[in-house]
Amino acid sequence: MKRTWLLFSQAVTILVAAYFVVATLQPDWLRRGAVRSNAGIALLEAPATPVGEVSPGSFAPAAKKAAPAVVSINTSKAVRHPRSNDPWFQFFFGDQGTQEQAGLGSGVIISTDGYILTNNHVVEGADDIEVTLTDSRQAKAQVIGTDPETDLAVLKIALDKLPVIVLGNSDQIDVGDRVLAIGNPFGVGQTVTSGIVSALGRSQLGINTFENFIQTDAAINPGNSGGALVDASGNLLGINTAIYSRSGGSMGIGFAIPVSTAKLVLDGIVKDGRVMRGWIGVEPNELSPELAETFGVKADSGVIITGVLQAGPAAQAGMRPGDVIVQVGDKPIRNVSELLTAVAALKPGEAAKFDVRRGEGPVELQITPGLRPAQSAQRMQRR
Repeated sequence: MKRTWLLFSQAVTILVAAYFVVATLQPDWLRRGAVRSNAGIALLEAPATPVGEVSPGSFAPAAKKAAPAVVSINTSKAVRHPRSNDPWFQFFFGDQGTQEQAGLGSGVIISTDGYILTNNHVVEGADDIEVTLTDSRQAKAQVIGTDPETDLAVLKIALDKLPVIVLGNSDQIDVGDRVLAIGNPFGVGQTVTSGIVSALGRSQLGINTFENFIQTDAAINPGNSGGALVDASGNLLGINTAIYSRSGGSMGIGFAIPVSTAKLVLDGIVKDGRVMRGWIGVEPNELSPELAETFGVKADSGVIITGVLQAGPAAQAGMRPGDVIVQVGDKPIRNVSELLTAVAALKPGEAAKFDVRRGEGPVELQITPGLRPAQSAQRMQRR
């Protein structure tokens, strides 16, 4: 036992002595990853990541999966000075002719047939639309149709072997989920930014008629409009549309149209040339104690109707000013935005049940919606 202990002590002494010798004469040997540069400078380098292995927490796979399907859109249109027809303007300044105005945005290839989703405000009024893919291929785009009320447009290009994005499920995302925004901000080239889903169902922003935005803090800037908002797997969740900004650049509040809405618009435009929405011919307002008292209705939730179009679908079904709509079909109605969305989702020509509060009691109406009249695009600040 004594001999074993003696051998152990000697071994420890030798190792400690060796350590001090190395630490004194060659301290770099003790530094993990230490290398010397060509100039003899001692540097520390991280171990190389094995080929094909993804760094922990990296979104590279999602970006590589989605980015090829996100395109850059360049538009141009001829514009004239607003006073070019004024004789006095022509006398002093002459005929200014037309000038070309350029626009920039992004788009998402959603079909091997060449269909591209983008924002209506990206292509609105454009005389020429050119699409550039990530592989540098370019093509002239044809506008298949637009839907100003959701600010969406469908384009088509004639190229083969197109990269196509995978559609995700925007109805199953939650606040806090990781997302990536892909587009061409400021024309610098395709850019990927990351963030989280900050809020869902954003409405009453004054951006579109039908609003159900995904809010995100992923950086969205001018030129990102029409680009892709994707999940951590690279699947499409929405079409980037607008931001809240005081400076013109990203301030961490961006909005995207859910892919569920985009799919309905796509099918409607491709199949019918426009989106077929229900319409009942009423003037809705948010329910307030003052309006409830004015119309003598006992209700604490719903949307109050302050006007009914004569001979419109709602009037023919017996709806009156002062009625409060609390439910359409099986969908509860809490604000004007929800009423617009619920009515628009109804199929024209098919009766639907409306639960209404009239005075102090409930009323059930069967209203057969008509086809919502087409409306022009609203003017607004978008990205």
